[in-house]
Amino acid sequence: MVCGVLVSFHNNRSVHEYKPLAGSLVARLIHFGDAFRGVVFAQVRISALNTILTAIYLVIILPLSGVHLLEVSLTKTMIVFTFIAGMIPVVGNVISNGVIVIISLSHSFATVIASFVFLVVIHKLEYFWNARIVGSQIKSAAWELLIAMLVMESAFGLAGVIAASDLLCFCQE
Repeated sequence: MVCGVLVSFHNNRSVHEYKPLAGSLVARLIHFGDAFRGVVFAQVRISALNTILTAIYLVIILPLSGVHLLEVSLTKTMIVFTFIAGMIPVVGNVISNGVIVIISLSHSFATVIASFVFLVVIHKLEYFWNARIVGSQIKSAAWELLIAMLVMESAFGLAGVIAASDLLCFCQE
């Protein structure tokens, strides 16, 4: 990530001002920086979407059901935590919603089940949001990202899902 940030903010000279090998490397670094920026901004959008849905669940759905999972100040903290954790692709959503499920344990079994169903639904929807939002940023079709995510998850587990969108970013040229 540090390399991606440095490359994405680095002002480069024209690729043609370099000798062939250096020019080729600079061209790939420029492409890497552009892809990194695209993925980061896409992840911000995905995190914001997850945060909005979590806020709706915590502030509207649960209270309408008669469940007050958190105090008002803790609800706001949980919403901010959801956004920050959501910056970690795929896993961040599981972390933030996992906390909600754990907190639900102090209420009732029905609240735990509802929170767990919410976690699973949001987690699975994130695959499609990821494919659509990241795909639009890196100019890939959503089906390309979904297939890459499924193949990488089968081969490498959860780390493969996270790496799938990055893999497509670097393959696009």
